[in-house]
Amino acid sequence: MFLLEVKTRDFRNLVEQGVTLARHTTVLFGANGQGKTNFLEACYLLCSLRPLRAHKLAELVRIGSERSALVAGKFDLPSGVREVEVEIGRDSRNARVDGKPVRDPDELFGGLATVAFTPDDLAVVKGGPEGRRRLLDRAVQNRHPSHLADARDYQRALRSRNELLRQDADPALLASFDEPLARLGARLRTRREEILEEVSPGAQSAFAEIARGEPPLVVTYLAAGRDSDDLAGGGASLQTRLLEALRRRLPRDRERGYTSVGPHADDLGLSLGERAARLYASQGQSRAVVLAFKIGEIENLRRAQGRAPLLLLDDVSSELDPERNAWLMQYLAALEGQVVLTTTDLKLVAKSAVKEALFQRVAGGRIAPENPLFSE
Repeated sequence: MFLLEVKTRDFRNLVEQGVTLARHTTVLFGANGQGKTNFLEACYLLCSLRPLRAHKLAELVRIGSERSALVAGKFDLPSGVREVEVEIGRDSRNARVDGKPVRDPDELFGGLATVAFTPDDLAVVKGGPEGRRRLLDRAVQNRHPSHLADARDYQRALRSRNELLRQDADPALLASFDEPLARLGARLRTRREEILEEVSPGAQSAFAEIARGEPPLVVTYLAAGRDSDDLAGGGASLQTRLLEALRRRLPRDRERGYTSVGPHADDLGLSLGERAARLYASQGQSRAVVLAFKIGEIENLRRAQGRAPLLLLDDVSSELDPERNAWLMQYLAALEGQVVLTTTDLKLVAKSAVKEALFQRVAGGRIAPENPLFSE
């Protein structure tokens, strides 16, 4: 899969334009606040139909614009060249492939796998479980595009149940949401655990290379609540166990006003040896953990799909120490896939890693080719 061209209109601060991408590496450079990250978000949206950073669709529309935002991309796939368009209104989103409407990423001819690495990702080790769940769910969606639709349906049922809990609603009405929560929750958790098993070996291997001499990286799935045993336990199915846990915890959930068990409350356990990374990892170790997890995801997709995903790197080199950045540049040089990376300082981007790259300067939302001079 190659993303050949991206067109934008009223998307964040980007001007109306078409941007050509290289088949291996495209480097976007320029000062902060000019639109580099916004362009990566446009690329991510085309592949996943989801924003990379925005919490609301309205944030994607240019401030002051009375029109909807539009992002269009041209992809080179084994089936031929295909065109994807995503139109974003203040509270709606419409996508088309070759002019035909689609709703979910699995309709994008099997999904367009992309792995994004941003400075925000570097905080997930020390942050709350929500960031780690998002890290894992993005990996799941790349392998199983239907995961997004299931997650959306699960969140809808969860919000309804939580609202009824706060209203002290009739038990029979509450129970009507238990079955869909258990069914969808079991599906979400099963996929997460399967992907984690696939990604872990590559992540552990990459961490050993990035952080030589450090304790080994250990990655585990942490299900919320003692009532939620993992799939290795025999007996009842996970769906049945989740349903029983929801019913058993009902008095507690009524008192607290929210549902306390299910994939929405699970966590991704990251440890260095026997020590929890969240509590004991240094800043450098935390960044190495996230970088290793992303590399594990990339290698898993290469193994499963026979090709590397589109890799989006947002000014990551400035967040890594020189040794780890050098390792990343070596990895990119050897990667047989497409990379789009941004930087404010071209000295952080090794010339050897991007010798055949297309360089694009970003200024005031405008992106234009420019061949910079590297000092030898």
